[in-house]
Amino acid sequence: MQVTGKVVVVTGGANGIGKALCEAFHKAGAAKVVVADMDAANARAVAATVDGAAFRCDVAQEKEVAHVIEETERQFGPIGLFCSNAGIGGGFDPMSLNAGGASDEPWQRSWAIHVMAHVYAARHLIPRMKARGGGYFLNTISAAGLLSQVGSPAYSTTKHAAVGFAENLAISHKAHNIKVSILCPQGVDTNMLRSIPKGPQSGDGDLTPEQVAKDVLAGLEQETFLILPHPQVLGYMRKKTENYDRWIGGMAKIQAKMREEFGK
Repeated sequence: MQVTGKVVVVTGGANGIGKALCEAFHKAGAAKVVVADMDAANARAVAATVDGAAFRCDVAQEKEVAHVIEETERQFGPIGLFCSNAGIGGGFDPMSLNAGGASDEPWQRSWAIHVMAHVYAARHLIPRMKARGGGYFLNTISAAGLLSQVGSPAYSTTKHAAVGFAENLAISHKAHNIKVSILCPQGVDTNMLRSIPKGPQSGDGDLTPEQVAKDVLAGLEQETFLILPHPQVLGYMRKKTENYDRWIGGMAKIQAKMREEFGK
């Protein structure tokens, strides 16, 4: 896929990876980049730099996702690429005293943003894309959705679910010329990464959002389902499936080291 001439929506577009995606799509010749974010001020600031448009949007609310889709298509034309990029890093507990957590709130919020936001985008865009013969979804997930996230069961679990939904989205609508890519980096130098203790997600180095956006453009051009800015993740996935028990043992050692470091 080439984004040239396409209307593109990026949720979570006011900062981090989302901001870099908006800038990269604009430079690549997108017809219009729509920045959707709860941070309305920064969304407008990013939109101003890319000759785009901004909407305040809480992706956990279906009606707000539907509003962005409806207004974007009414004002600018058919959405060629929808990027479900918004995410949170809540619920991080390096000690992992109880994987079930202490309350439902981190689980519910993570589920709403990391899973249901993707569902809402598909629910409201699939009929439109089918009617016009195709479209593209880019879902920002994380290497945590393929491997795990030590210290954050809610994040890891919902990111795994996001991978499962993206697979079904791609399978169900391949015949309708609707394409799907998932973006699964490890550490990326963003505010979200800086808000949690340094952990194994940074073991292969933290990439800049701009580098990730560059990898996204390459992945979209090749129309590959799995976009891995950290190529090492593929090797980790293979080791995981080759010997699950050994992999869990290795991850448990990382957990033990984190408990030792943060328990001092």
